[in-house]
Amino acid sequence: MKKKKSKKIQIKSIKKNQELGQTRNSAKLVLFLFGIGPIIGITIFLFSKGFFNSPNM
Repeated sequence: MKKKKSKKIQIKSIKKNQELGQTRNSAKLVLFLFGIGPIIGITIFLFSKGFFNSPNM
C-alpha cells in the first residue's frame, strides 16, 4: 500500500510540474510580446516618419 500512495503522489507532482512549465512558458511569451513588441513598433513608426534619415543641407 505504501508503494501505491507514493506512486499517486509522484503522478500528482509530475502533473503540477507540467502545469508550471506551461505557465512559465506562456508567461515568457507574454513578457516577450509586451517587452519587445512596442520597441519594434516604435522603431517601425520612426522609420516610416524618416527619423533615422540624415538631414539634407
